[in-house]
Amino acid sequence: MTSAEQAQQRVRTRTTAAEATRPPQRRVDWGRVALGTFSGLVLFFLVAPVLIVIPMSFSAGSSLSFPPTGFSLQWYENFFGRADWTSAAIQSFRVAAAVTVLATIIGTMASLALVRGRFRGKQVINILLLSPIIVPSIVIAIAVFGIYSTLQLTGTYIGLVLGHTVFALPFVVIVITATLRGFDMTLEHAANNLGANPLQTFRYVTLPIIAPGVFAGALFAFVASFDELIISLFIAGAQNRTLPLRMFEGLRLEIDPTIAAVSTMMTVLTVSAFGCAEILRRRAGGE
Repeated sequence: MTSAEQAQQRVRTRTTAAEATRPPQRRVDWGRVALGTFSGLVLFFLVAPVLIVIPMSFSAGSSLSFPPTGFSLQWYENFFGRADWTSAAIQSFRVAAAVTVLATIIGTMASLALVRGRFRGKQVINILLLSPIIVPSIVIAIAVFGIYSTLQLTGTYIGLVLGHTVFALPFVVIVITATLRGFDMTLEHAANNLGANPLQTFRYVTLPIIAPGVFAGALFAFVASFDELIISLFIAGAQNRTLPLRMFEGLRLEIDPTIAAVSTMMTVLTVSAFGCAEILRRRAGGE
């Protein structure tokens, strides 16, 4: 083999080696690109109203307008300076706090029964517990109003808390049930073998492990109660006006950027609560 042929052979060998070490070219998956683009457009369509409301809450004008005519915090000052707005916000927090405690306790016990229990009608009970998020809220509100009218609970704080608990309970059951299904039962068996009774096992073994899921369910219950409007319209009464109810009345009687300011604060509260709930859910799932 001549020197020229040897040189050509070395060039071909180097070229082959370079091609072998070159990373393979990725083919564009146009279906995935189209799906991602469509999903992004849908997400933007859903989020766009919120993105418009937030700058409107800082408007220097006297009416709702977009784009806002200047920057001002006057509508946030108006919210904190008016007793009708602040009292409604305090009432919403009072109701949501009570609902959170009540729904978390009931939801935890119901989830334990649904996951660990072996009895007839378990699926029927599960469907009944989850029905408030399946049945339209107006139907639940009418049913609750009919029962409360007989029991004279309409217009009372206790009635409002119980009504919101019915609506918030399914969220707690869903989250805690999912957490319990991933629970390692051998830990409870080990505690029982070491002499712990069922209550001690739950307190010192089960509850600390599922605590992130319980807290996540509690946050969902709080947000569900804090944002609830339909049930409040039927059973709240004049003395128990919540913040969503006050906003609804404001849209009917007076439309000013204070509603945009309240909506912005509620959006921040809801997003923060759901973010914390997602972090707790991932921690409970071991992700």
